[in-house]
Amino acid sequence: MRHALPLALAALFLGGCASHKPEDYNGTWINQAAIDAAAKGGSLRQALAAHGPVFEWKLDVSRQHASYSNGFEAADGNLSAAEKHWQASFEGGQVEQLELDGDELNVTGQAGQQQTFVKSSPPASADAPLGSSFEKALYQSYLKGDWKIVEGQGQGAVVRFADNGSVSGLPGPDRYALCLTGDCANMGGANDTLWLERNQRGAPFVFKRDGDRLEIFQAVNRAQADEMPQLAPGARQWLLERS
Repeated sequence: MRHALPLALAALFLGGCASHKPEDYNGTWINQAAIDAAAKGGSLRQALAAHGPVFEWKLDVSRQHASYSNGFEAADGNLSAAEKHWQASFEGGQVEQLELDGDELNVTGQAGQQQTFVKSSPPASADAPLGSSFEKALYQSYLKGDWKIVEGQGQGAVVRFADNGSVSGLPGPDRYALCLTGDCANMGGANDTLWLERNQRGAPFVFKRDGDRLEIFQAVNRAQADEMPQLAPGARQWLLERS
């Protein structure tokens, strides 16, 4: 929004309708509801779909800048004061209403859809890539702990998935990435998928999480050569159980 109120005037303008200072909006806000739903140990895809589509916001009041990520794409817009809240305006006329309720950021879209976000903890660094704070928090919650290989190559080894995308204990790969949204996730259809690699060479796998049980399958592509890959579970590669 080009005709934003100056910050001093905005603070005065909002003073009578909110107890929060403008700078309280600053920082990185993540979709904790999606993380909590995923942490229950079921389908990651279903948890994210039920609590999406946006997973992270980054707000900077002094620069009047707002950006958000849906786990695949990012959008940059202008942050400005509105009558009883703040709003973020984007190309194409998209406007999102932002309002603090205690320690939570409530975001309301033009169609009335609402999402709630909480501050990233610990606070994200200024140069952290957009979306990385949500991803890190999700990895910490969804795959935390020690996973023992019950079946598959390396049986008996303990596998640990770190929040920075590294994995130890699996024979071969030392990096992983969960497919959250976009083409990476769409290739799996109704299945959850992840990427495993070593030395920047890897492949997609299909996985199924059921509580403390994690199955990782070879991915079989059922699409034609000129179609987007359609990945389905093939032979089971590993069965992991969390202690």
